[in-house]
Amino acid sequence: MKTIRLLASVLALLPTRTVIAQDATIVYRLGRDTVAVEQMTRTSSHLTGESLLRQGTALTRTQYDVALSNGRPTTLVFRRRQGDGSPVPNTPAEWRFTFGPDSTVREIVWKDSTQRQSFAVKNAFVSIPLYSYGLYEIVNARGAGARDSIPAVGLAGTGVSVVGLRAYAADTLRMRGGPYDMLARFDRDGRLQWTDGVFTTNKAIGTRGAGKIDLAALATKFKPTGVLSPRAQAYAGFNRGPIFISYGRPAVRERTVWGGTLIPFDTIWRAGANEATHLATSKTIALGDMTLAPGLYTLWIQHTRAATFLIVNKQVGQWGTEYQAAQDIGRVKMDMTKTPEHVEDFTITVRAAGANRGAIDFAWGDSVATAAFSVRP
Repeated sequence: MKTIRLLASVLALLPTRTVIAQDATIVYRLGRDTVAVEQMTRTSSHLTGESLLRQGTALTRTQYDVALSNGRPTTLVFRRRQGDGSPVPNTPAEWRFTFGPDSTVREIVWKDSTQRQSFAVKNAFVSIPLYSYGLYEIVNARGAGARDSIPAVGLAGTGVSVVGLRAYAADTLRMRGGPYDMLARFDRDGRLQWTDGVFTTNKAIGTRGAGKIDLAALATKFKPTGVLSPRAQAYAGFNRGPIFISYGRPAVRERTVWGGTLIPFDTIWRAGANEATHLATSKTIALGDMTLAPGLYTLWIQHTRAATFLIVNKQVGQWGTEYQAAQDIGRVKMDMTKTPEHVEDFTITVRAAGANRGAIDFAWGDSVATAAFSVRP
């Protein structure tokens, strides 16, 4: 019901009159939940926009205004605001960029000072913030062969990164250089129509609609999402020797799971969310043909059309996107079975199956993958 009411609020803010073609709104949804809304207006000389993001305990509004000359950016201004439109405490009032053919100047404007930095890079742009993806229309306008590797200046620091759009399949491109390499589609006029994070840890899908939305009014209806994937622990004891698994618990939110949106075939999945999933054992355990000495490990899952595998890796302490195959200890095939009922929140269970035997269950959606292990004396 909350999702229906929120969507109704978004639709209610759309004007009933015929809208100007260059006005657009992109709604970004994580399954059934709206996580961000981006409003943008495009003319021959400007692209202006604002995104409203609800994440964690806060609402954030990112505003941008790009001046264009023959489709190329000449200046850009970024502003960050709280949900009520007030400045974010202890952050700059705005960031200003001036783009020249051979250099880019960035000015970070504070209340009492301005920091100016020049970057000797040709035909540069900026690192594009999360859910300000309308800016990729400017990247796309560079055309095939020139849009895949554009120097990008960030909001801070002295380094230069890369932003771009790479060919993916047919009429679909893949973003490069942003927080997430989303898939994207543009129409014949270069307008962004759709984004999809299926191959990233951000599974949100963005869909474009015509017209304007009053983001200030919408912000009064938006509520922070809270922690989307809270951390949890699975535990079992074997002869006074504990085995722990620490993992994040993402929710299905009406999406497809095994072999679908959340765990695509053949990809390496972090077996949870956010930080890598960690296994800590005080006992030596045998898992398939692997022998794991007491210590700390990370767990990963690869789901294929032929089988599902649990991967044990010796790298620890990393974020869940930092998988290094060279650090693998090994893998074991898991048994896949149907769950008695739908499992909305990803759940790992470590259970004893005897004095020196156990199993790890990875349950989500309509299925559970199970890896059996034994405990060595």
